[in-house]
Order: sequence, then structure tokens, then C-alpha cells
Amino acid sequence: MTSFRLTPLAQSLPATVPFVGPETQERARARIFDARLGANENVFGPSPAATRAMAETPQWMYGDPESFELREALAAHYGITPETIMPGEGIDGLLGYLVRLMVGPGDAVVTSDGAYPTFNYHVAGHGGVLHKVPYKQDFEDLTALFAKAAEVDAKLVYLANPDNPMGTAHSGRDIVSAMSSLPEGTLLILDEAYIEFAPQGTPLPLPMDDPRVIRMRTFSKAYGLAGARVGYAIGAPELICAFNKVRNHFGMNRAAQAGALAALEDQTWLRSVQARVVASRNRIWDIARNNGLSPLKSAANFVTIDCRRDPAFAQTVLREMVARGVFIRMPFVAPQNRCIRVSCGTPADLDILAEVLPVALRAAEKC
Repeated sequence: MTSFRLTPLAQSLPATVPFVGPETQERARARIFDARLGANENVFGPSPAATRAMAETPQWMYGDPESFELREALAAHYGITPETIMPGEGIDGLLGYLVRLMVGPGDAVVTSDGAYPTFNYHVAGHGGVLHKVPYKQDFEDLTALFAKAAEVDAKLVYLANPDNPMGTAHSGRDIVSAMSSLPEGTLLILDEAYIEFAPQGTPLPLPMDDPRVIRMRTFSKAYGLAGARVGYAIGAPELICAFNKVRNHFGMNRAAQAGALAALEDQTWLRSVQARVVASRNRIWDIARNNGLSPLKSAANFVTIDCRRDPAFAQTVLREMVARGVFIRMPFVAPQNRCIRVSCGTPADLDILAEVLPVALRAAEKC
């Protein structure tokens, strides 16, 4: 019998992925979802200019390994230098590269218990030790995160702002204030995947090259290019340059680079998407309230809804929604797992949500 010589670390890890995709669920159900409202995708899609750019991109050439044009355009957009920007295969890919650069067996890393699990997946894959702190009133707890980092001498602290899965957001000013207790030598990873949906005052009011923090942003959400996998890190030039030591230099495909460039140039389309997301959030809030539930205020393109019961009830509601053709998700960790999470959708999607949610709630009441 063949015996594959995996490393001891690889042998110790479970063969799992952080999320079960909707496609996997559809295959299990042998049915496509009527409304796909669980992956926080931008159902309003990318700019038509981005779609054309990707369709017209010659595919016989590799993508530019330096993503030169995209870096230049992002630098101009933010008024910073290209040396502070590193594009990559979505925030997930960039998190993987950063962890590979900084985390070895036994190294301490801090995150919130219940925060974005893909980051944890990367840390485990490199033998790091995760230290978690609980949320505080459905917000990531800045004071607790940085105190834990000091306690364990953490190399990295992960913070999503706006947060996933709760949709809550700290003001940038509050984060800067809390950073006074960030230990020297600890790098703050600020995941800003949803920043284009957040209210004014949410972005960090610090220079983009501040060496204490690396910001992760994406074209997957507001720009509607989740399938293209384009993200970018912004940070100190020395840290950004270090990505070249470990990254896949041809990981960014040419069509994705062209699509992101065209999307960035079409800020009018971005503003139209932002307006539609606000309208969608408002309707989800109304649907939730009309059914006796408590939606949380959201700074993202989804709404987390408190089912006002125990986690078992929320899990049953989710199961009943999925059984009726509506794909949603929920937070994994108590006490946030008393909630379900619904991504913004088209008016037609939300018509289905309004029809199915009360039926799912009645079914859950009977369980």
C-alpha cells in the first residue's frame, strides 16, 4: 500500500475547509437554490466595463507577475506609492502568504472567537498557536484583542472591520486609540473586505504605510468580482516587498487583473451598488422585524439577525430556510450563534426571503 510522506504537521490536521459552499449543498440537495443569500456576494455584479475587459482579455498570455497596471491604478486611487500595495488572489490568498511569512510552529496569533475562520485555517496550516478572545456585545473587542497579544507575545492580531459574521464596525478613530496598547512587534491585520459599504469614519485614519498595521482589501464585495479572486494588501513597503519571497508570482490571472482595473475606474457603478446595498439592507431589516426578529445594524453587505432564542432554534431556522431553497448562513460560536446571517439580494431574492422566512420560523417553532 502506498504511504505518502506528509509532514507531521500535515498529518495532524483535519482534511476540512472553512466553509461548505452553496454548490456543495446544491449537489447534496440535487436542486439549485432559489435565492443565494449566504456567501456575502455582490448579486448586483461588477461594472459592465469590468465584464467587457475580462471577456476581451487574451488568454494565451500569463498575467503580469507584478500586476503593474493594477498597482499603479490603486496607488493613484489612494494617493500612495505602488510599493505599499501587493495584489493577490483575494484576501484569503494574501492572508495565507502573510501567515507563511510570519508564523512558524508554536508562534502565537490572536483573533476573536467566531471571527473569519479562513485566517485560523492558515495559522493552523503553519503550526501557529491561536489565542481567541470573545466578542463584546456583538463587536470584536479591541481592548481584549490587544491585551491578549501582549500576554502571549503574539506576532499577529486579526481584526475584521466591518466584522464578518456580525456586520458591526468600529470607528477608525477608536481603533487608533486602542492601538496605543498594541504591543511593539505585533502586527495588526486589518481585514477591510467590506469597507466600501461602511459609514464615513470607519477607515483607519493613519498613513497607509504605518508599520503597525497591514490592511487587506478586495474586489470581491463592492466591486462584484468574487469569482475573479482579486484582493490587495496595503502596508509598509518593507513588509509588502517581503510577499515576493513566498507568493505565487503567476497567481493573478490576466483577465482578473483587467477586470479589477476596469472596475476601479468605474466609480459611478460602485456608487450605484452601494445605494442598492443600502436599500437591500433596509428591506432585510424590515422583513426581520415583521417576523418578530431583531436585525443588527450592519456596515457590510449582509444583515445578521438575532433570532431571540437559543442557538438550537437559530440552527433549525437555518436548516428550514435551506430546505425551502434559500441559502443563508449563521455565526458558528456562542453567543453569536443565536443569529442567522442574510446577504443583500435583489428585490426578487428578498421577495423569496419574505415568503420563506415566516414559514421556516413556524416550522422551527414546532421542533
